[in-house]
Amino acid sequence: MGELFPPLSGVGDGTESWQERGLCAQTDPEAFFPEKGGSTREAKRICEHCEVQAECLEYALRNDERFGIWGGLSEMERRRIKRSA
Repeated sequence: MGELFPPLSGVGDGTESWQERGLCAQTDPEAFFPEKGGSTREAKRICEHCEVQAECLEYALRNDERFGIWGGLSEMERRRIKRSA
């Protein structure tokens, strides 16, 4: 799933980045980038059980990700968080 994320830290040095531990790395990336108006239910269900959900959401908020499901939230949900912060 490297195409969805920037270069992974820790590659080749024996450590594993949060991106590599994410359940999304083992899943069809299409679920996390649905067509406009498409369902986000499957991606959000996967995120609920992911050990790196918090890191993923933090990354998306910090980097102003505008597309896809990150940390279990859609772009609109992430915008609401940023506005309220």
